[in-house]
Amino acid sequence: MEFISEQLQNYCENHTSSEDELLQLISRETHAKVLMPRMLSGHLQGKTLELFTKMQQPKTILEIGTYTGYSAICMARGLDSDGKLITLDKNDELEDMVRGFFDKSGLASQIEYKLGNAMDIIPKLDETFDMVFIDADKKNYINYYNLVIDKVNKGGLIMADNVLWSGKVLKAPSEKIDKDTRVIMDFNDLVQADPRVENVLFPIRDGIMMARKL
Repeated sequence: MEFISEQLQNYCENHTSSEDELLQLISRETHAKVLMPRMLSGHLQGKTLELFTKMQQPKTILEIGTYTGYSAICMARGLDSDGKLITLDKNDELEDMVRGFFDKSGLASQIEYKLGNAMDIIPKLDETFDMVFIDADKKNYINYYNLVIDKVNKGGLIMADNVLWSGKVLKAPSEKIDKDTRVIMDFNDLVQADPRVENVLFPIRDGIMMARKL
């Protein structure tokens, strides 16, 4: 995921509003106690999500893939005053840690944390959404997109993380492409060709696809 030099990355972070104590705590605890800490959104991406959300001022957000709660808290900070964020994850081993972070954020009353298979949960949700953030198992990215597109309000945003997949999306058709890389490439092509949205792919961290529903 190192698409720019470490020096440029540090420069960007040094010219981005600082992480507060809670986000620093989540980052430290994740790196110390949780497998695959690279899955954490982190400073630059977290602030990007927070600012996108504050500009959008959504009443409803759906997050697919909670991990340790960093991105959920960033986005919840931009919710409308009576808004709600629903975040889905299947890893119940992190539940106590995540709920603890949500409590510390002061936003727990606006965050609904659901554990289970997102493919089963999403069709049962009655809400429509102003924003969706997809950051879960890559094999289901297209399935998640297809499940949520009709639940997104006009003008709402769908964002998906890891759409550059450590640069593997640049592989030539003649090269051997693993299943996860193929799914990401197919997902990006799907969004690009979807007449229901306008979209932009940001080269932030491992790539964020943003699609606005027309």
